[in-house]
Amino acid sequence: MKIAIVHDWLVTDAGAEKVLAELIALYPHADLFTLVDFLKEADRKRIVGDKKAVTSFVQKLPFAKNYFRHYLPLFPKAIESLDVSVYDLVISSSWAVAKGVKTTKAQMHICYCHTPVRYAWDLYDEYTQGLRQPKKIAVEATLRYLRRWDAATADRVDAFVANSYFVAERIRRIYKREAAVIYPPVDTEAFALCTQKDDFYLTASRLVPYKKTKLIVEAFNAMPDKKLVVIGAGEEYEAIRGIAGPNVSVLGYQPREVLVGSMRRAKAFVYAALEDFGIVPVEAMACGTPVIALDRGGTAETVEDGVCGVHFSKQDVSSIVEAVRRFETMHFDPAMIRSQAERFAKARFVDHFCNFVKDWKTGL
Repeated sequence: MKIAIVHDWLVTDAGAEKVLAELIALYPHADLFTLVDFLKEADRKRIVGDKKAVTSFVQKLPFAKNYFRHYLPLFPKAIESLDVSVYDLVISSSWAVAKGVKTTKAQMHICYCHTPVRYAWDLYDEYTQGLRQPKKIAVEATLRYLRRWDAATADRVDAFVANSYFVAERIRRIYKREAAVIYPPVDTEAFALCTQKDDFYLTASRLVPYKKTKLIVEAFNAMPDKKLVVIGAGEEYEAIRGIAGPNVSVLGYQPREVLVGSMRRAKAFVYAALEDFGIVPVEAMACGTPVIALDRGGTAETVEDGVCGVHFSKQDVSSIVEAVRRFETMHFDPAMIRSQAERFAKARFVDHFCNFVKDWKTGL
């Protein structure tokens, strides 16, 4: 078969790009399509290797390298401009518009859906509140247009694959379609088991509002006898560093070896984001480190309360404090936690996705 892989955009190495890297490894002869490609060379080798992506017209628009997201109203037309008509199988890796690529009835289109586009649906209010006029009017109009287009193009997909049951429910609610669930690949081999833990808690993520790192810092400010290490960079870095108490160390961006070492030694990994799946908590589990996480979204599926860590029910200070207090009354087996993380290893993703494609072809 001639295969095309369509990815929203290539600008960083995040969770969706880990899935993309595995899809490319699975189908090395596939051609790659994306809205824009501005990957740093260090990330490029790791994600796409020597493969060159076919990009849309957005790639050449003024200031696109730094501000391509400002062209959001053009994204539907841009993804539709990518010509994949000569391919037998189209695999879209989509969290924004990739699933809307145009295909024909003679083609098979499988969408690995990281989530229906968040800012047009579940996070619409969060993205629009606080905006001033006339920007608010323009943003709301754009998101309403994107929502209509997103719903209308769901029928271009022959089969949806969701990265969690949480996302499968979103697909059912928004697109009125069923989705198989295949968890994304986690490189568990890169995170070795460590049974000896030090006396500190760890959180690590991009420091952006929805990750709720600031909330975790506030919770540990209320527990001055407990040490917290924060790893990550982003728009909230200065604000988080500004509120951090003496028991909180805000390290900013750290090389991968520092992150992995900290994950291995931490007594627990704390995570408060509502995630579609959430790869980082599973990486911590691969180190044998228990996770204190929200009992909604992806972490409700990956972190088994009482076995791999502790759940809390609300994104607020008191819930996190209570969860930490409860965690300290419990005992966890690092080897058991590691075995739970291996349920999400790369090999299982490869096996499940290959079998899904084969079964779908057989059923046609």
